[in-house]
Amino acid sequence: MTAVTQDVVLLHGALGASSQLDGLAVALRSRFRVHQLDFEGHASAPSRGRPFRIQFFAEDVLELLDTLGINGARLFGYSMGGYVAAYLAMQQPDRVAAIATLGTKFRWDPQTATREGARLDPNAIRAKVPRFADALATRHQHAGGWESVLANTAHLLRELGDQPLLSDEILSRIRQPVRVIVGDRDNTVSVEESAAIAHALGAGRLTVLSNTPHPIEQVDLTQLVPVLLDALEEKTV
Repeated sequence: MTAVTQDVVLLHGALGASSQLDGLAVALRSRFRVHQLDFEGHASAPSRGRPFRIQFFAEDVLELLDTLGINGARLFGYSMGGYVAAYLAMQQPDRVAAIATLGTKFRWDPQTATREGARLDPNAIRAKVPRFADALATRHQHAGGWESVLANTAHLLRELGDQPLLSDEILSRIRQPVRVIVGDRDNTVSVEESAAIAHALGAGRLTVLSNTPHPIEQVDLTQLVPVLLDALEEKTV
């Protein structure tokens, strides 16, 4: 049996929780030491009394790495989690060995942020998709409530729209291998945008998953896991 020596941290998306990645964690444990966390103000992680910011979520990841004594972590980020992973790799290059993202939107502007933020109205969600509202309420009951998570996330998107943290020029400085993964049915980020991001990265590669929408619960792990096993074992050039 091959010894498991590499550490992987799984990062959830906006409105999400680490528990959404439990199945993926199980699938990766034969090859990696797998770690999970909830970003502050989500699920089991209470708010620290500060707004949602990519910078603060990256601090959450760095604190986990410090607590566990991990250097050269491999990061998988779903949706917003991928943005956090890339930001941390740029800020702390010695702490991150490789990255894989899934369904991550890297390009933000005020119009995009306004459009996406408008989808985070709790009254509209409750009226149109009550089962989703119930799931969010259960998921975030220990983190200040789902309405607070929605409001804070909308504010985060507006901040990204006004002041994006990862321009193409900044992405080009990331030297770690980054696998940009996107589903061909993703309504949040297009294959074309993901391909452009992979090209902009210093060591980026694109993988497109067939018949795959954005929600992590609808991603076929038999497609995703082999890609991650390959991507997260790549070495920095």
